[in-house]
Amino acid sequence: MHRLNSPRTGGLMALVAVIAVLPLFFPNNFYFDVAILAGFNAIVCIGLNLLIGYAGQISLGHAGFLGLGAYSSAVLTTHLGWPPFLAMAVGAVATGLLAFLVARPILKLKGHYLAMATLGLGIIISIVMNQEEELTGGPDGMTVPPLTAFGYEIYGEQIWYWVVGVLLVFCVWLALNIIESPVGRSLKAVHGSEVAAEVSGVDTGHYKALVFVISAVFASLAGSLGAHYTGFVTPADVGFFKSIELVTMVVLGGMASTYGAVIGAAILTVLPQLLTQFEEYEHMIFGLILMLVMIFMPKGLVPSLIGKILNRPAAQQEDAAS
Repeated sequence: MHRLNSPRTGGLMALVAVIAVLPLFFPNNFYFDVAILAGFNAIVCIGLNLLIGYAGQISLGHAGFLGLGAYSSAVLTTHLGWPPFLAMAVGAVATGLLAFLVARPILKLKGHYLAMATLGLGIIISIVMNQEEELTGGPDGMTVPPLTAFGYEIYGEQIWYWVVGVLLVFCVWLALNIIESPVGRSLKAVHGSEVAAEVSGVDTGHYKALVFVISAVFASLAGSLGAHYTGFVTPADVGFFKSIELVTMVVLGGMASTYGAVIGAAILTVLPQLLTQFEEYEHMIFGLILMLVMIFMPKGLVPSLIGKILNRPAAQQEDAAS
């Protein structure tokens, strides 16, 4: 019974159940499309939450890694004729290698200096994507071949929904295992106090670089799959505002909460679709909702709601005792 209440088992079972049941309420493919996009965002946010929520390292350029994954698949499959899964793997390795090379110097910075450095990294990647027109198509973007596996083309929103759903569950499972491992405990120590962590024997530079690479690979894989799904990619899709959107998703759902990252990504993907009927008031209502959540739930949705649920029985016991 205890295991069912744990995030790794009970939480995963709940996530699987939600993914399995949701299609029953989708009247057409548009809803599948929104759910797929939410899944891609959630995968990126799971990795970003490891970096921000657990290691305490801000990144305002993570959309650059998303773009590297997308363009790796697009360029390698279009210009070189590589199989999509090989292109995805090479893109993930290349993105992870780049993240590793820049992690040590960038992650020595703290606070707004770190934010500016990661922002600069994202801008550099965006500039390269815009300037290398022969490879990337420049600002106009480029088409991406469909995803194929064992000679079969993966197409249609309903099939893609299950592909993304399976990958999302795997990423959540992987993140939860990282958090509960010695690596996760080291990341929490780094977040609490780097000086205290170093005194305790934790190699803070190593673990910050490691989680930076992991989060970059998560973003790269989501970018590659997203490019094959949409069939088109442009630098505008992975620019600065996308990075801000990803960070907002993590903060809204609740930092240091894997399921919070998933819920935050889902809400901020679905909410704009629900607000389109308000036309010119859409962005104002969107901003107002975010403000109210941050004011009344500063820890994010999931930690705040869980805290209220856990505190309610304690309060009831105190009332009964008095």
